[in-house]
Amino acid sequence: MAQRHTVIIGNGIAGITTARHLRKLSKNRITVISSETPYFFSRTALMYVYMGHMKFDHIKPYEDWFWEKNKIDLLHDYVETIDTNTKTFKCRQTGTLAYDDLVLATGSKSSFFDWPGQHLKGVQGLFSYPDLQQLEASTPAPGEKDHPVKQAVIVGGGLIGIELAEMLLYRKMEVTVLVREGSYWGNVITKNESELIAKHAESHGVRIRLNTEVKEILDDGNGNVSGILTNSGETIPCQLVGISTGVRPNIDFLRGSAIEMNKGILADEFLQTNMPDIYAAGDCAELRHPLPGRRAIEPVWYTGRMMGEVLAMTLAGKKSAYRPGPWFNSAKFFDIEYQTYGIVQPTPDDQHKHWFWKKADENQFITVAWHPESGDFQGINSYGIRLKHEYFDRALQLGQHVSQVIGSIDQANFDTEFYKKWPDELKKTFMRETGIAINHKPKRKSIFSR
Repeated sequence: MAQRHTVIIGNGIAGITTARHLRKLSKNRITVISSETPYFFSRTALMYVYMGHMKFDHIKPYEDWFWEKNKIDLLHDYVETIDTNTKTFKCRQTGTLAYDDLVLATGSKSSFFDWPGQHLKGVQGLFSYPDLQQLEASTPAPGEKDHPVKQAVIVGGGLIGIELAEMLLYRKMEVTVLVREGSYWGNVITKNESELIAKHAESHGVRIRLNTEVKEILDDGNGNVSGILTNSGETIPCQLVGISTGVRPNIDFLRGSAIEMNKGILADEFLQTNMPDIYAAGDCAELRHPLPGRRAIEPVWYTGRMMGEVLAMTLAGKKSAYRPGPWFNSAKFFDIEYQTYGIVQPTPDDQHKHWFWKKADENQFITVAWHPESGDFQGINSYGIRLKHEYFDRALQLGQHVSQVIGSIDQANFDTEFYKKWPDELKKTFMRETGIAINHKPKRKSIFSR
């Protein structure tokens, strides 16, 4: 039997995980193509390169020799078109190549919204390595005082916005964040959480403007940004505009092909597209039938990794469905670590009840969600307190009652040095404020024991 040629377009976490696991499972010829960088790097660590904590080579998880040793061919090129009839694709420099299996793992790119002036020099997103290079070239170096770029406006909050704000503040720039909603990241986190995170960001020097939108990005007369005109008619001077209004699948090069797309590349539970031997994984994949509690497109690092693992099995002849389990994610708001497990709706309703707890005088707080009638635990948001993913994943999969989850929450504590500081206080306050009785002396046996 002839050796199958698996081509993977995109060298992000989804594409590289597919390649690595497929190499373990098969003798397929594997080619990974990327126009962004020749080698895979940790996208989440770009901010630390900008802030001088690491060099770019430090965020490459594998040495350059790793790929040849493991017989994974890397091609630094841009795929322009795909012909599904002949099972070929055309690269800008290399020309036409053939595939037996094709994996589309092209990731995301920053979302722009056709604002007047968004073409000006100084307007950019922060997602790719070229974005980082552009930011390096247009902002002051550490310690530089006479650079003409001194003020920045970030359009949109969320995780990318707060990350970009931290980076620019490190370079001693004035940073204003525009949020069109009435609360910071209010479409994702609760009101209490939003207020505390906004206050924390402001304590680091960020100016947050709520209920504010961009009407126009202003030109200095030479093609450079000079400011922002808001929907209220106010002008905010700036020389840099950071776009953090979300990301969208990077699939424009597929327009006009036979591959079905909506917002992303449509795929089934096996990550198969409508075309034979073509698959989609990571940020660019849109599931036709997302599982309960999950979205059709989830541009998150760990979902790309999980997709890559199951897709490699399918490509190796062991057909496997993508079953990610309950939602989880983690990030940082400056020095406050954020974790979320399950679903905590921003606003409680007749299907979701919230309870909020904050440790006095500390940036440690938690929101717990459960069904008001059944009492089934639905999710938790944690700030400044590290919790174990395995504990909540199991609780959610077993459909545990909120009283059981809170009663044994000691087992979820990941910060051993804080062990005595918060679990007992949290449980006592939960019982007092909710009226729900719990077992605050849980058995020593772990719920993970079988």
